[in-house]
Amino acid sequence: MKFFVDTADVAEIRALAETGLLDGVTTNPSLIMKAGRPMTEVIAEICDVVDGPVSAEVTATDADAMLAEGRKLAKIAPNVTVKVPLTWDGLKACRTLTGEGTMVNVTLCFSAVQALLAAKAGATFVSPFIGRLDDIGLDGMQLIREIRTVFDNYPDLSTQLLAASLRTSNHVRDCALAGADVATIPPATIHKLVEHPLTDKGLDAFLSDWKKTGQTIL
Repeated sequence: MKFFVDTADVAEIRALAETGLLDGVTTNPSLIMKAGRPMTEVIAEICDVVDGPVSAEVTATDADAMLAEGRKLAKIAPNVTVKVPLTWDGLKACRTLTGEGTMVNVTLCFSAVQALLAAKAGATFVSPFIGRLDDIGLDGMQLIREIRTVFDNYPDLSTQLLAASLRTSNHVRDCALAGADVATIPPATIHKLVEHPLTDKGLDAFLSDWKKTGQTIL
């Protein structure tokens, strides 16, 4: 499973990229707002740091305007993935942009049939939102499992299942178990993935015993 980080904080992205574990980045208008800088400037800087796909979202709601915005965003760097909403206009824009050779991420997916439509429109990625379904009392992970089954039923579909709105380490684990192609994860949650109390306890015990030997490796 590929790891994307869901942020527009370039410093955070750079630090995670240095681990070698980062495969891409997703942004959205809310994250750009938090960055407090021009969108094109932020996306260009992220693309300089990360070789993998970098999602930049259109803000238009009609197909023609989405295409104009998407084409402008795609010119920033070859690894820009234009992000469009899962609406009829978004699907139209997706089909056209894909035909022009641009990667497209169809976002705000909340059902398996929506994901199927995105795949038929040629999306590179479709982004179902787990956490937001959990917020209204539904099972977000069930949606990931359903989409995986649908996509596996039709091997000719090349769209990657990008699990979004992940909030916990358990979300990441369950996405991997369900076979998501990509998980886009907030920086804080990525940092928590390495944590386990038994790891900390074991390391403390090893270091304590090593200190008693009076030895050094260097």
